Amino acid sequence: MGREHGGERRSGMKPNYFLPKPVKVGDELDLTIEATASKGDGIAKRDGYVIFVKNAKQGDTVKVKITEVRARYSVGEIIQ
Repeated sequence: MGREHGGERRSGMKPNYFLPKPVKVGDELDLTIEATASKGDGIAKRDGYVIFVKNAKQGDTVKVKITEVRARYSVGEIIQ
């Protein structure tokens, strides 16, 4: 028979937060800050994965050390 509500089922597909992360704690990356978050941290991305960078401003290019990795984002600190 047909599918309920006309939508497709996502059988076997895992949400993005279960996929391997493109960074790990201790990684050092050169990043460009794309935006500023509401709390003032810079926002960069690596393969679509969000990295919040403390004390960074939009447009900065910084070397960052990853200090925390979460399901949907990570946190880094400027080291250079």
